[in-house]
Amino acid sequence: MNAVETTGRTVEEALEKALSLLGIRRDNAEVEVISEPTHGFFSFIGPRTAHIRVKPRYEPAGYLKAFLEEIVNDCGVRAKITTEEDEDRICASISGEKVGFLIGRRGKTLNELQYLCNTILRRQFSGFKKMVIIDVENYRSRRERTLVRLARSVARRVRLEGREQVLEPMTPQERRIIHLALQDFDGVVTYSRGEEPNRKVVIAPR
Repeated sequence: MNAVETTGRTVEEALEKALSLLGIRRDNAEVEVISEPTHGFFSFIGPRTAHIRVKPRYEPAGYLKAFLEEIVNDCGVRAKITTEEDEDRICASISGEKVGFLIGRRGKTLNELQYLCNTILRRQFSGFKKMVIIDVENYRSRRERTLVRLARSVARRVRLEGREQVLEPMTPQERRIIHLALQDFDGVVTYSRGEEPNRKVVIAPR
């Protein structure tokens, strides 16, 4: 995002215009007042509006990294945080000693942190639509391998016994892993059932 220059009857009015144009909130804005509006005696030369230049303190990826660093530091943990961004996603990876508490049982804490980060970036940057993915010590890749093994094991049992099996509630990303793992598996089909956050994958005979 580039800086914008705006004018208004007051600095506050000009600032509101700039924030709207940039699609950011006030606490993420750096403001430079180029000129103040004229008042009183000096207005005889003609009224002058406020003129300001505003730019974001952080782009979305930078804001995410700073937010996560604040969380980790507040917990008294030393960690390294890196981010990668493409057209669809911003991925943040946390590594270091004693960061396992950020994962939680079966990734519950990590998923809640990821949901929080998605919500905050959408509030901070209007029009922001990318998915935010948070990972800790490569937990998500390890979890994916576990889910693929689980999916194939359950699918073999479904095919053998001819009865559907319902898996535990999972996040949308985890359910997608199951569906993809079994999309070409002979003899079974998969679909999701229930409402969030208790939506589950069903593996059924074809």
